[in-house]
Amino acid sequence: MNKWDTLTPVLLQSIGETVYMVAVSLLISGVAGLVIGALLYATRPGNLFENRVVFAIANLVINVIRPIPFIIFLTAVAPVTRAVTGTTLGTDAAIVPITIMATVVIARVVEQNLVAVDPGTVEAARAVGARRIGVLFGVVIPEALAPLILGYTFMFIAVVDMSAMAGYIGGGGLGNFAIIYGYQQFNQQATWVTVAIIVVIVQAGQLLGNALAHRILRR
Repeated sequence: MNKWDTLTPVLLQSIGETVYMVAVSLLISGVAGLVIGALLYATRPGNLFENRVVFAIANLVINVIRPIPFIIFLTAVAPVTRAVTGTTLGTDAAIVPITIMATVVIARVVEQNLVAVDPGTVEAARAVGARRIGVLFGVVIPEALAPLILGYTFMFIAVVDMSAMAGYIGGGGLGNFAIIYGYQQFNQQATWVTVAIIVVIVQAGQLLGNALAHRILRR
């Protein structure tokens, strides 16, 4: 029997696990990152809801977590992962560290894009009597929508990378497939097939993100 007769079902399962990990992690971290990023922007000194304490705490949490290499972060948050999922192995367990890391990075991406919005636009909205919350969600975020989409596209690629790294600690998915059937069994073909699939997934995400951002910019 050809070895790919055995490997193909495993590879298809691994693709499904990667898509599941990336989709769930990106959905949760996308919403949480947007909220925290907007909070960071709004509570900055001199901004809509200036609050130095809230800004300092949120900023500190992001600055502490973000520089940690993800492969180390995976094991560092193992107690949190076990508390949430009851285990540190499998795709559900891998989603926890991926979501935490992606949330803090997305929050910073959101904040940086909102800060880039022309202050004159905000002042004009305030001058006509718009409420602060309305300015934030009705003016600032829509103004930054195109760069935000590009930022989320960047994070999609980063989350795919994280899901592959999660394979090193039994997180399942394509990373796990490449390690077990490529690296440990000296099957270079399996490794390259995995690489090709990841490249296709990333390219598809990048093209979709670029198209959405381009469409927003042309409106």
